[in-house]
Amino acid sequence: MWQMPSQKIYVLFQASVLETFDVYRQNSRTATEAGGVLLGHVRGEHLEVIQATPPLAGDVRHRMQYERNDPAHQTIADLMWRQSDGETRYLGEWHTHPEDRPSPSRVDMNGWTHRALARQDGRATLAVIVGRVGLYVSLVDGAGETALFLECQSS
Repeated sequence: MWQMPSQKIYVLFQASVLETFDVYRQNSRTATEAGGVLLGHVRGEHLEVIQATPPLAGDVRHRMQYERNDPAHQTIADLMWRQSDGETRYLGEWHTHPEDRPSPSRVDMNGWTHRALARQDGRATLAVIVGRVGLYVSLVDGAGETALFLECQSS
């Protein structure tokens, strides 16, 4: 669980989500970036992430680039929304970086801001970068303002 330092907002990642992150960590010199969408529940101001979609066949994966292009990510999100009567929703995005303690690039920040602006529910977008050792976890609102939750190390 992560807590934003300046506010009382918590993000809980289910074990299966962290396992997905671990599968795609770029721990070798040839590993390509991976990513997907984060799905879960909104509990007041808090977020519970219950699924991270894996990279899919239509996504673009290179050593230093990931583009989520496969429409099946949306299909999965829509299915979970319907099956949960609207309780499970899109929370944000995740992807990997080939660095120990990841930090967002300008491309990352621009993409997160664009997605936050496009959200129909007006909520900030959860953004996670999975590094070889740690995670970068933040919320990005439609104005591009980032509230860093935590940079943490994996055990």
